[in-house]
Amino acid sequence: MRITAFWLAAILSVGLAHAQGRDAYPSRPVRMIIPAAPGGNPDVLARMLAKKLADTFGRAFVVENMPGAGGVVAAEAVVKTLPDGYTLFFGDSGALAINVAVNSGISFHPLRDFTLITALASVPTVLVVNPSVPAASLQEFIALAKSRPGQLAFGSAGNGSIHHLTMAIFASRAGIELLHVPYKGGTALVAAVLGGEVQSGWSGIPNVLQAIRTGRLRALCISTARRSASVPDVPTAAELGFPGFDVATTIGLQAVAGVPSEIVARLQAAFAAALRDPDIAERMSNLGMELAENGTESYVRYVRQDLERYAAAVKLLGGKVQ
Repeated sequence: MRITAFWLAAILSVGLAHAQGRDAYPSRPVRMIIPAAPGGNPDVLARMLAKKLADTFGRAFVVENMPGAGGVVAAEAVVKTLPDGYTLFFGDSGALAINVAVNSGISFHPLRDFTLITALASVPTVLVVNPSVPAASLQEFIALAKSRPGQLAFGSAGNGSIHHLTMAIFASRAGIELLHVPYKGGTALVAAVLGGEVQSGWSGIPNVLQAIRTGRLRALCISTARRSASVPDVPTAAELGFPGFDVATTIGLQAVAGVPSEIVARLQAAFAAALRDPDIAERMSNLGMELAENGTESYVRYVRQDLERYAAAVKLLGGKVQ
């Protein structure tokens, strides 16, 4: 009886210590891996949230930039970490869904190798045209493109970029054929539309906001299901005859697969509260980011949809983006 009591007490103490260890999360600094260089939306958002999370938990949240191969370098590093919640990933639609769609040989899959914690923010794009284009509305632009199949050019931030795939989806829905001209990044894309090298392109809002306000670019529609507070007068594509059109880069929070559900729930709740802090919400709005946080289950569904969305877009391009 004494031996049985001894082992029972030992088992209970181990279980209690294990539970207390989880309850104490985080008990040391947490790494936040950003698959991009400093200065971009994921990096800025991560640094804002890191400070807020440090205040909430009393532990440092350390931002670590790991650019390379469109997010592949960072993603592969994250999947090699322990499933303890001490390495978090700020993967976006490009790093996860688009990479999977354009590279069948990629070594990871978001639904297999990651714990999906929560969406954070979406980054809509706007379809802009040079003012010299004789189209004052989306329907006029479509009619113009149909009258000149393959002659109107659009720029993107590169083959397989969100800008490229958004136009592939839109052109298919609109029944138009455009000439694709890839550039090295969003800044070069905007400069090309401003300079008339190409007639149109989808761009993140901050890159074109001032040009829209001063009339140097004409905004025809926004890519998301809801209008943006940054450009409230720009209608959605859905409003203009394309129901269900909703394409954006979504930045989310992930970790390697297998993180305990208690830690996932704690992180989701803390990030949800931080995103709704008035100062952070205002800064996000100024950067053209929209709140996307809606719980873990919602984010898992979204990632599934994102994978389907970009796989279909690549299929529209004949299975390749070069």
